[in-house]
Amino acid sequence: MKIEDYQFGRITVEGHTYTSDVIISPEGVNDSWWREQGHEVCPADLEPIWEAKPEILIVGTGANDVVEVLPEARKLMERRCAQLHVMPTTEAWKRYNELASREGRRVVAALHLTC
Repeated sequence: MKIEDYQFGRITVEGHTYTSDVIISPEGVNDSWWREQGHEVCPADLEPIWEAKPEILIVGTGANDVVEVLPEARKLMERRCAQLHVMPTTEAWKRYNELASREGRRVVAALHLTC
């Protein structure tokens, strides 16, 4: 999967534009990722990410870096993934493309598209 473009509130992946938060894996895009608290990632929010079986996980925290990954969620991600990258979505989508194109591991991105 290749992310073609990201702008506040919208992302284009393989020719399809999405306007809700997404989880991108080699198999496709899950555009129904929602968190219990909109601007926090807690352990319960990780279940759809685990379904994508990430070895390398990239979390996009929004255009303005508003989403907070709670410490207990970060610990789980660090334990279950070989690499974890948490950064504003303006950077995260580029990192996803970079790593997905050259890594031999499963790269998954969970991206908040606004804030």
